[in-house]
Amino acid sequence: MKIQETLGSDIAMVLDHVVALPNERKVIEDAMLRSVRWARRCKGTAESAVDQQIFAIVQGGLDTVLRRQCAEALAELDFSGYAIGGLSVGETPQEMYDTLDVTVPHLPREKPRYLMGVGRPIDILNGIERGIDMFDCVMPTRNGRNAQAFTDAGTLRLRNAKYQRDDRPLDEACPCPACKRSRGYLRHLFMANEMLGPILLTIHNLTYYQRLVAGARKAIEEDRFVEFKKNLQGKNEQR
Repeated sequence: MKIQETLGSDIAMVLDHVVALPNERKVIEDAMLRSVRWARRCKGTAESAVDQQIFAIVQGGLDTVLRRQCAEALAELDFSGYAIGGLSVGETPQEMYDTLDVTVPHLPREKPRYLMGVGRPIDILNGIERGIDMFDCVMPTRNGRNAQAFTDAGTLRLRNAKYQRDDRPLDEACPCPACKRSRGYLRHLFMANEMLGPILLTIHNLTYYQRLVAGARKAIEEDRFVEFKKNLQGKNEQR
């Protein structure tokens, strides 16, 4: 916590204990209880950091009872925000959604809720639907470095030969620098091992994610989020 305070980050995360899944319930429970104890100590240590928000991290594996127990214990400690950790580590998407369903209702509604390490565009929309406010993930940058571009029409794998002479932009509606070039040109950059390719696709994917959550926010404000999500659902298959 002192290191994070020295770094001056807007948000500091408590120390938590993540265990591999699947695992014995006793192992998961011990790690969850340890995470709560550590959260209490971290909060006490960091109370002098006036300008820094401290977020707790809910653990408990896929066990609904442990997740609820952890969420309730951390809520009593009154943190600035609450993260849900230990997911997107190999479980199925449905298992992750089920865990969110039993965890989020036990976190304070007035505090930000952050799903760690997620994820695919559809996972973000499903998280928002369940009350998640914040996300972080390497996917837009990592996939961009590997010639994968996210669009509303699905994920494009630009190394595929069918894009060699494709004059279309990645996404007609996207304002990013990559979309001012053709798919064929971007493919050429990757095939030639030119660093500009990964740079442009990284910028594009980050722009796509920003546009995605901005669209979700606007849809929520206009009371049409269900329709917004339905229109995009199933479109992130690789093409």
